[in-house]
Amino acid sequence: MLTAATAAVLTATGPAAAATSTFTPVADTYVNNGSASTNYGTSTQLGVDNSPVKRMFLRFSVSGLTEPVTGAKLRIHTDDVVGAESPSGGTFKAMTNTTWSETGVTWNNQPAIDGVTLATLGSVARNAWYEVDVTKLVTGNGTFSIGVTSSNNDGADYDSREGGATAPQLIVTTGPAPSPTPTPTATTPPPSGDPVLVGAGDIADSGSGDTATAALLDTIAGTVYTTGDNVYSNGTTAEFNSYYEPTWGRHKARTRPAPGNHDYNTAGATGYYGYFGANAGPSGQGYYSYDLGNWHVVSLNSNVSMAAGSAQERWLRADLAASTKPCTLSYWHHPLFTSGANHAPSTSTRPLYQALYDYNADVVVFGHNHQYERFAPQNPTGGLDTTRGIRAFVAGMGGAGHYGFGTIQPNSEARNSDTYGVLKFTLHANSYDWQFVPEAGKTYTDSGTNTCH
Repeated sequence: MLTAATAAVLTATGPAAAATSTFTPVADTYVNNGSASTNYGTSTQLGVDNSPVKRMFLRFSVSGLTEPVTGAKLRIHTDDVVGAESPSGGTFKAMTNTTWSETGVTWNNQPAIDGVTLATLGSVARNAWYEVDVTKLVTGNGTFSIGVTSSNNDGADYDSREGGATAPQLIVTTGPAPSPTPTPTATTPPPSGDPVLVGAGDIADSGSGDTATAALLDTIAGTVYTTGDNVYSNGTTAEFNSYYEPTWGRHKARTRPAPGNHDYNTAGATGYYGYFGANAGPSGQGYYSYDLGNWHVVSLNSNVSMAAGSAQERWLRADLAASTKPCTLSYWHHPLFTSGANHAPSTSTRPLYQALYDYNADVVVFGHNHQYERFAPQNPTGGLDTTRGIRAFVAGMGGAGHYGFGTIQPNSEARNSDTYGVLKFTLHANSYDWQFVPEAGKTYTDSGTNTCH
């Protein structure tokens, strides 16, 4: 968890070091449709909610920068009161209005939240710091407004600029304009120095989607994961060579895959195991684990028995018991939680999720439905659990044709069914950032951060 004293200092490419400047708001407030004529400009709290509807506004004045902006992050702190926590921290957007009055704004005369979406925060806990990337908005000296909304009826409460040490902060990183650099390779460290895990599932066929997502991997360093159905339609050696190899195959050396049902259309998934070799774990088994920094990562096989007491479930519990890492992420193909119209939730995977939950795992990533979806932290039966729950993602947008959504399941927080992309995790010592990175030419994105259990 971040503390009030945390400030990242980044290093720029070249001989000169980057610098960070911290700004506090020159104005912040919120509005409430339950008290439409009330101004909350002097409140120590900022609220965002959907029942009653609350929207919050922040304005920063950035000055004194002499180098180009290379990054900007908004840091906000949840209030230390009962009810400040929420399954949804809000959607942060740019605003064109930069002259609204902190002590004059009410619901009745509020400024429009009319700019681009900067980021969406997932679950937020009480008395904790969170970061939002606002680099798209803050491009240099000037005045910038940010508006925050929520579609969740269980809203979040943050500390305002009247909150002293826990007031919002805008941290702007500047440095010399970067020199042209070669395309990153698997050995290029991520800018933060923390491990990166990036990937998707449902990948390679005769279309162009996998070409688009492979191009994204060309620019993202780190370990690549897959959530199954690596190649269509039958996982044959010929299909791996014809479809997967020319695209995602150029990243095979740094890929740690999981198998899907299409990979098993070839008996014993021999095409899959033969293509990936040792990177897929013990041949024919399909489940294995590895460590990245402070994280234990587990690739599982939802195409063989997962029942309580099965060989895989017993192995998983022993593997988790032996791990000394404080944070855990797992991935496999068939989703326990999904709103996809094509494939229903795979309840047979619940014993794996239960084992991970019992050992305080943090993240699970699925595939199978060809779309993106993010869930709030949940227990194995799908109940919201902001204390010990595992945050689940469906990352089936690797290249195969898109699927639609059906009935939206409880605790589903973000969804997309028309954009190919990859899901990137930056694995910090005791927290993680997630980011949906869209294919070129598309604008959908989803990002956020959580602490480990």
